[in-house]
Amino acid sequence: MHIEFVTWEDPDGVALRARQRAEIAERYGTPDSEPGTPPSAADITVFVVARDASGTAVACGGLRDLGDHSGEVKRMYVLPAHRGSGAAARVLAALEERARSLGWRRLLLETGDRQPDAVRFYTKHRYTPVPAFGAYADAPSSLYLGREL
Repeated sequence: MHIEFVTWEDPDGVALRARQRAEIAERYGTPDSEPGTPPSAADITVFVVARDASGTAVACGGLRDLGDHSGEVKRMYVLPAHRGSGAAARVLAALEERARSLGWRRLLLETGDRQPDAVRFYTKHRYTPVPAFGAYADAPSSLYLGREL
């Protein structure tokens, strides 16, 4: 597995994010379940794509700067056929390492109540419940996790 730092507009990143949004839409029964401001090239500081041994993009994730030495994990996604391969852990580790290099001291994230797999993953990686934050504060199906770096 190889981690590649790319721009938000990277075609493989765009394709992975589209797959992620389609999966979320299916889980929640709505095409737009984004409770906050959708991430964009203007506010994503870091974006990575994980590639398997053949060079195929299989996972992605990004970071949004929240100020106050904090960042938000955005658009973490692994193709279903590659779940359990360690791709998500490699993406998260790369994001955390980059966050530290930027001087950030904590990472936060919002996930949904219909994503128990995501909650298990982040809990396994020492993310714990935190108070609601940002534009998600009033989202009834949102769960909030964070970790000190």
